[in-house]
Parts: sequence; structure tokens; C-alpha cells
Amino acid sequence: MADKDYTGSRYMGISWDMLHRDARALAAKLVDRGPFSGIVAITRGGLVPAAVVARELNLRMVDTICIASYDDRVQGGGALVLKAPPGDGEGLLVVDDLVDSGRTGKVVRDLLPKAHFVTVYAKPQGQAMVDDFVVAVDQGVWLLFPWDADMQPTPPLVK
Repeated sequence: MADKDYTGSRYMGISWDMLHRDARALAAKLVDRGPFSGIVAITRGGLVPAAVVARELNLRMVDTICIASYDDRVQGGGALVLKAPPGDGEGLLVVDDLVDSGRTGKVVRDLLPKAHFVTVYAKPQGQAMVDDFVVAVDQGVWLLFPWDADMQPTPPLVK
């Protein structure tokens, strides 16, 4: 897959309040899907929603899977696994903030095929990689998560 430059894309800001609300909605969808023995956050984006979901589902065993696949605002062709939990994912809930192209999701599926994989936000190209998500997002929209964006004035859409 060639690099895709997101310059000129549409942006959607996600506030801390929105992320918290949407992560709680995801947890509500999962109440009857368990029980889960633990939760695995995909770093870095999945850390915050995984914390919210873990609290809501009363999960105390929390682990991470560390995959590097995004470089600033350019989406590249590869994914590097930096750390993975042991096992095949049996009984585990894997949480990420967003599934975009599905590349990271495929890596996670290959490593933890028996895990239940969820994201808060999902774009069409990646939706087949996850078992559940809460908010569908157009493929051409770049999400600005609260940890990635600064508060600053923005010009109106039309002048």
C-alpha cells in the first residue's frame, strides 16, 4: 500500500468528553458479550478508551499490545510489533481508539485470533477487522484526538 498523505483532509475534533462518552457506550455494548478475563489496550491510541472500558466492565487485568503503524500524519504500508501479550487472546478484550485501513487490526487478529477486538471509532475500510465499534466515521475524515490536538482558533468554513 502506498503512503497516503492526509494533507487537505477533513478533520473531526474529538474532545475528552466525547471520547469518554463514546468509550462508555462501547462498554455498554460489551456487557453481555463477556465475561472477559482481561483487557488489552493497543498503544498508544487504545490506552485511554481501554481504561474507561476496563472501569465500566470491572476488569482489573490490563495489558498492552504495542504496534507502530502511524508516523505523524502519514499512513504507511507496514506495522511493527514492539510488544505482544502471550497466548492467542482467549478471553481477552482488545481495545483501540480507531480502526482506519484495518492494517493494525490484521496484525492484532493474527497475533490474538481468539480475542474480542473492539474500537470506539471505525472507518469503512477497517470495520471488518473489529467485532464491535460505536461510531462510524467517513474514510476521508482524520480524527483529532485530544492527545493529538492543541486548542487554537480556527477559521470559518466559508469566508
